[in-house]
Amino acid sequence: MDRYEGYHVLITGSSRGIGFAFAEGYLREGACVVLNGRDAASLDAAKAELGARQSGAVDRIRAVVFDVTDETAVESAIGALPPMDVLVNNAGVQLRAPILEMTIAEWRAVVDIDLVGAFVVARAVAPGMLARGTGSIINICSVQSSIVRPTTSPYAAAKAGLAGLTKAMCAEWAPLGLRVNGIAPGYIATELNAALTGDPDFSTWVESRTPARRWGNEDDLVGPALWLASDEARFVNGQIIYVDGGITAVI
Repeated sequence: MDRYEGYHVLITGSSRGIGFAFAEGYLREGACVVLNGRDAASLDAAKAELGARQSGAVDRIRAVVFDVTDETAVESAIGALPPMDVLVNNAGVQLRAPILEMTIAEWRAVVDIDLVGAFVVARAVAPGMLARGTGSIINICSVQSSIVRPTTSPYAAAKAGLAGLTKAMCAEWAPLGLRVNGIAPGYIATELNAALTGDPDFSTWVESRTPARRWGNEDDLVGPALWLASDEARFVNGQIIYVDGGITAVI
């Protein structure tokens, strides 16, 4: 199935984890995918692995190094690419510490990548979409856009802000043909969450608190991302889709 044949898709933070899974999903559907991250070696490894997994796909993969918070670098990189049909703002970090123990520098580091970075990249990509009157932007939010645990204050604030930014982008760009939506993952078992999935007490809490009674996995998010960028979701705009096994639906 090649429903994205001829499409150009940029996925930030895609050398591993959820972003890598998104890249594999769009490649499988025929898209040309632009991987992004801050480390060239990691991106090259991701490109090679994706090419090995999907025969003939290597020519549809590009790897572009830039920091999403560096406005000059972002604009230079985007300017050298073909106009994007889909942008997935996936780059993000987490830092856990009590509010009274967190430095301003640590707070800003999380908010800059998780929120400001999405603003910077979308602002660079959107003009090409607007010129053609079409395009889909998917911002990767979180269940912590609406529910919060202790020690995650900058992440929760950034992801709540990203949900608001998603709606603001919709308000401005939907009349001009763009669709802007968010995916809010629940607790997903990724490499970056290894310390949490390996904690028996925390895993028990996640599984008991989630109606689906399990951690999510990266593939659980790929289908919603493919759907949101497709014509099947042409009237879906400004929405935050919670892919969380039901955790936000219950008390």
